[in-house]
Amino acid sequence: MHDLPDALIDEVANRFRLLGDPTRLRILRAMLARGEATVGELAAATGCSQANVSKHLRLLLDGGMVRRRPVGTSAYYRLADPAVEELCELACGVVRRQVAAEAARIGLVAGGGT
Repeated sequence: MHDLPDALIDEVANRFRLLGDPTRLRILRAMLARGEATVGELAAATGCSQANVSKHLRLLLDGGMVRRRPVGTSAYYRLADPAVEELCELACGVVRRQVAAEAARIGLVAGGGT
C-alpha cells in the first residue's frame, strides 16, 4: 500500500465504505449463498424491504462490487469480483478470532460458560 497513489487510496476507501454497512454485508452474504439473486430474494433473505435492498444494490453496482443481469422484467444480481468474498472472509475470520480470544479471556468456553 505504501506505493499506492492518493487517487487509488480514495478508491480503496470508497470500497471499504461500501463494505462498512451491515445491510450491504447481509446482501453480499445472501448473494454468496445463492450465487445470483433478485431484489425480492435478497429482501426475503435479509429481512429488508425491496426498496431498501434496491438502494443498497445501486450503491454496490455503482461501486463495481456487483453485476446486474436483466431477464425479462426481473434482474439478477451477483458479485462482480471474487476478491470481495475473500476480503469479507478475511474480516469475518479476524472478528471470529477476536471474539473467541475475548471469550477465553473472560472465562467463557465453547459448550458452556461460567
